[in-house]
Amino acid sequence: MNNNTANHPKVSRRSFLSSTAAVGAGLIVADVIAGTAQAAPLSAKEIAALPRITQEMVAPPFLPKHDQVAKGGPKVVEVRFVIEEKKMVVDEDGSEIWALTYNGSVPGPMIVVHQDDYIELTLVNPASSVLEHNIDFHASTGALGGGALTLISPGEECVLRFRASKPGVFVYHCAPGGVMTPYHVTHGMNGAIMVLPRDGLKDKDGKPITYDKAFFVGEQDYYLPRDAEGEYIKYDVAAEDFSDYLEVAATLTPSHIVFNGAVGALTGDNALTAKAGEAVLFIHAQANRDSRPHLIGGHGDYVWSTGSFADAPQIGLETWMIAGGAAGAAIYTFKQPGLYAYVNHNLIEAIIKGAAAHVMVEGKWDDDLMMQVKKPTAIN
Repeated sequence: MNNNTANHPKVSRRSFLSSTAAVGAGLIVADVIAGTAQAAPLSAKEIAALPRITQEMVAPPFLPKHDQVAKGGPKVVEVRFVIEEKKMVVDEDGSEIWALTYNGSVPGPMIVVHQDDYIELTLVNPASSVLEHNIDFHASTGALGGGALTLISPGEECVLRFRASKPGVFVYHCAPGGVMTPYHVTHGMNGAIMVLPRDGLKDKDGKPITYDKAFFVGEQDYYLPRDAEGEYIKYDVAAEDFSDYLEVAATLTPSHIVFNGAVGALTGDNALTAKAGEAVLFIHAQANRDSRPHLIGGHGDYVWSTGSFADAPQIGLETWMIAGGAAGAAIYTFKQPGLYAYVNHNLIEAIIKGAAAHVMVEGKWDDDLMMQVKKPTAIN
């Protein structure tokens, strides 16, 4: 194991964040120039008078309880993330990683709000942690997505509030600065937020689109170091792998590419479930690499591949693209029962690396859509 980090530049995370915080201000100006439609800003007094609700976080692939169409005006939605540095098994061979997580899961929990709601996040870094952590919300505007305002050491907590001004699905992730940013992201410290339009999702003609179920698929690339015998190394504490990790990450070749933290997290006994006739929303996030979601046996009836609900959805897609550092969404109404595979359609990444999920669908078979005309027999 190589512990020599002399060739890697040492970057002060706090100075990195401070020196680049002006980027956020530029984004605000860009919104004004582009004419992005947003509600008028509220004063501190007006925000304080808004109704407040606490959103109970649930572990992916599930979403917290939410309304598809907003009830009433904007709210302050309170969310709590407790950072957990934990050892996780990532494949059937028992390979391990010291995962860096929000609320103990990879990916972190999905947050669901409506446009012009305010998210008020309490971020807690327990004294038992080894590392500094923060959070960068791609859904927010200003100060590196909140990263400059949320950098906390072990034993600290902070509260960040931001307005969900743009509708869509967006990635969030830890971004402490320098090489620690990719280190944290590729150790699992990322998730997604969905900002629904206040009047719900719409097609290109403005007609409502609804879903019966929703699942959050967080695609994760890991870079596990190997020892001289080719076995994945197991470490005793979080961040002990840092020097070895840098060597593997520099190859840009992941050891694992998985859905929801581990190989098999969404297959077999963990398969997603649905019924024929149900419209299912799939939210897919990849905080670091491009991906190509595909539902084998189905389609994207409505697809927002860039994640922007301000845009009309594409329709009838076989495969769609999720850019690295982004989230997208697709809705499909299942028409046939059976086992469906939801995969990254780089099939090497899906089958060999692990980026695959299963959806078990109940219902009555429709021969009009598909039937076996002749069973396999010997060739005449």
